[in-house]
Amino acid sequence: MRITRTLAAVAATTVVLGLGACGQEGSPGAAAPGGSTDGTTAEAPEYEVAEDVELPDSPTYQKMVQEGGPTIGVKVDQPGLGLQPPGADAPEGFDVEIAKLVAADLGFAPEDITWVETVSANREQFLENGTVDLVVATYTINDDRKQAVDFAGPYYVAGQDLLVAADDDTINGPDDLAGKTVCSVTGSTPAQRIEEEFPDTQLVPLGGYAECVEQLTGGQVDAVTTDDAILRGYAAQQPDQLRVVGEAFSEEPYGIGMPLGDTALRDFVNDTLEAAAEDGRWDEAFTYTLGDSEGVEPPAVDRY
Repeated sequence: MRITRTLAAVAATTVVLGLGACGQEGSPGAAAPGGSTDGTTAEAPEYEVAEDVELPDSPTYQKMVQEGGPTIGVKVDQPGLGLQPPGADAPEGFDVEIAKLVAADLGFAPEDITWVETVSANREQFLENGTVDLVVATYTINDDRKQAVDFAGPYYVAGQDLLVAADDDTINGPDDLAGKTVCSVTGSTPAQRIEEEFPDTQLVPLGGYAECVEQLTGGQVDAVTTDDAILRGYAAQQPDQLRVVGEAFSEEPYGIGMPLGDTALRDFVNDTLEAAAEDGRWDEAFTYTLGDSEGVEPPAVDRY
């Protein structure tokens, strides 16, 4: 099916996510979006909107066209990955940039995207009931989730780690968690791992990582656990109070979630991710949001 930009680029109203973020903007190993580890400022990437290309024969894509653009679920409380700064018109972060470049290849400009806050506990539900067309929200690919949704990717591989108080020398890795209280997000893979693999640890499940960090700085919990990229974003905001242990104990392949059975869309998005890795768009997105990408390689796409 060939659909040109004329049909695909009907303007859509962008939803402003009205959730205040925790503290200033920040990112793993870098400053706010636009910053890098060497102190220079990266320019915001501009992804060329595709014209006259072969687009997927996909029911989800047809829905995007009918609605004037894609509706994409993202996190809004994760510095460097998915963050909604106070007063900003749209979220920002690496996940957001990945979503923008995928949308561009589908024929949609950033202003055509409707952004929806998506938390760990509702990602499958939002895809199943059509609330969103895609989810780009630190969404770990695993076999259980593949029973409910399809994934393209991965576009990044993170590792579960621990965030603790800067002056706490009692937790230096997962082996030190016995008898400790650890906060994570309800429904997340890190929370599930703590429950299953660390039975002597008390899990405190909350609705978002910003809440967990508040519990940590307030002394209500001993640690926060999730993917290292997310934790380093929070540590960068309060370096005198927080530190990342730095001993990852998992691999978390981040994928782009979409409705189950939409093979045409999955293949198209996988093609986009592979092309972005080759033509430099992935590197631009990473540098703009997470800092210097030297030594960081985009992972190979899993076609399964």
